[in-house]
Amino acid sequence: MKMYLISDNVDTLTGMRLVGVEGVVVHEKNELTDALNFVVNSKDIGIVLLTEKFSKDYPELVNKYKMESHIPLFIDIPDRHGTGRSENFITDYVNEAIGLKL
Repeated sequence: MKMYLISDNVDTLTGMRLVGVEGVVVHEKNELTDALNFVVNSKDIGIVLLTEKFSKDYPELVNKYKMESHIPLFIDIPDRHGTGRSENFITDYVNEAIGLKL
C-alpha cells in the first residue's frame, strides 16, 4: 500500500515527492472533495497525509471521510509553515478525552 499527500501548497508536495510520496495540491473545497473521493476509491492507497489547513477550514468534510473510511488511514500533518496546533495540544487533548485536568 502507498502513501498519498493532499496538500494546500506546492512546497509540501515537492518535499514529499523527494521521498517517493505522490500527491496533489488543492485549494478549493470541490477540489478537496474530488481528491478525497479519489483516495477512498483507490485500492493501492493505504495512508493519506492531509495538511492541517484542511481539517481547520473544512472539518465537517474531512471528519466525514475520516470516520466513514477504514482504509485509507487519514493523518493530518503540518505544512512548511509549521503546525497550527497550540503549544499544549497533547495535554489539552488528553484532558478532553478523559475529562480530567492534568
